[in-house]
Amino acid sequence: MSMKISVKETDLFLRNVRTRMPFKYGIAVLTGVPHLVMRMTVEVDGRPFIGLAADNLPPKWFTKNPDQSFQDEVGEMFEVIESASRLAVESGSVGSVYELWAAVYAKQKSWASSKQLPPLLWAFGVSLVERALIDAFCKATGDSFARAVRRNTLGLELGDVYEELKGVRPAEALPSEPLRGLFVRHTVGLADPLTDDEIPDDERADDGLPQSLDACIQTYGLRYFKIKLCGEAGLDLERLRRIAGLVEGAGISDYRFTLDGNEQYTEVPPFRSLWEELLREDSIRTFLSRLIVVEQPLRRDVALNQNTARDLLDWKEHPPMIIDESDATLNALPDALEAGYVGTSHKNCKGIVKGIAAAGLLANRRKADPDRLYVQTAEDLTNIGPVALQQDLAVIATLGIGHAERNGHHYFRGLSGFEESVQQAVLHCHGDLYHRYAATTAVRIEGGSIAIGSTVDAPFGTGVPLDLSGFVPRSQWRFESLES
Repeated sequence: MSMKISVKETDLFLRNVRTRMPFKYGIAVLTGVPHLVMRMTVEVDGRPFIGLAADNLPPKWFTKNPDQSFQDEVGEMFEVIESASRLAVESGSVGSVYELWAAVYAKQKSWASSKQLPPLLWAFGVSLVERALIDAFCKATGDSFARAVRRNTLGLELGDVYEELKGVRPAEALPSEPLRGLFVRHTVGLADPLTDDEIPDDERADDGLPQSLDACIQTYGLRYFKIKLCGEAGLDLERLRRIAGLVEGAGISDYRFTLDGNEQYTEVPPFRSLWEELLREDSIRTFLSRLIVVEQPLRRDVALNQNTARDLLDWKEHPPMIIDESDATLNALPDALEAGYVGTSHKNCKGIVKGIAAAGLLANRRKADPDRLYVQTAEDLTNIGPVALQQDLAVIATLGIGHAERNGHHYFRGLSGFEESVQQAVLHCHGDLYHRYAATTAVRIEGGSIAIGSTVDAPFGTGVPLDLSGFVPRSQWRFESLES
């Protein structure tokens, strides 16, 4: 399929959104964040189309420097996004989405290395360009994302990413059809109240949406969970003991969960000590039998080094572990598998081509070694609609991941940060995923799952033209407005 594709311009818009309750993860506590939308004009065979991409700009994820201010972090995020946008325009006319992505990725990598910017950060800028480009392309061709991937009109060359996938087409590495529903894996943050009586008066949302873990289980019928660890054995043990009692007391017979280490450990032995302590208690050992994986317990600068690999490979009974923040480069997943990890996470902010290639690599390894566990999970960057969440879900559905961490609906009050006209348009187009609840347009979770058929069928997740009148152009946005 021969096409001429070029990026003509990109514009950035922001609006500030505030959480309905504090979200504590690792060393960060999120209460307010700029939500960014990229609007890209893409010319496909001489015709212009508008592509959108969006994400929150969160503290302490792309970089985890405790001494760096949030304002400086946001400044760095702008820098990598604006660089990738400029490189996309400068790349000129190419023959496929993949060709343009590969050009921007290589140029951004070279640019960032001269500035000593970490890969997880600079790749974020590429990912927004990639998403907006795919959105515009799907609108131009009339294809859904799932169809574009399986027909490979995007021109993906998986063998360029992983040599062992040479000649493998995306459709051969993925399920034959995208999912049309998936289970919500509910985040239990480090500061989240487990019961209503634990909610501090000054943090009580009182907005009609459930806040405590117990209330969320009762309201949404949750079956899957993502539990944050703080890294202190005594605190983690007591919290897991309480969560286990609460989940089992709710009568959920088929629950599963992941544990998120949030880079709390600098070496394997202390994490091993925690794990062995957890296993010494019968009730916790029974609870841990429902574990899916442990996500990134080790700090990103040590997670893939030789000492870690040695300690993991020597620890024959270690729990299944995946990388997340360490999955910053294209060679990270093969290195992780060699070091004893079982896989990685997918997040759109880490890259869509990257996520599809990872799914292909894991499928290939699974065929070659069916007795070994290989896992790709779907994790969240506190995604909210009407663009970021649906694009994330469209990719997850195509990858065939049946449960996904979703927490934007939990820490934010639905789409209340957007105009009523936007909310109504979303309801009209995506009435399976959203409903009117507690005086806002909120994600519809029933029986612990969400329906995403309209998301899968849309060009790239959303069929709603986004009204940007409530946003501020990048040139006019000031960090101080976030604190007002």
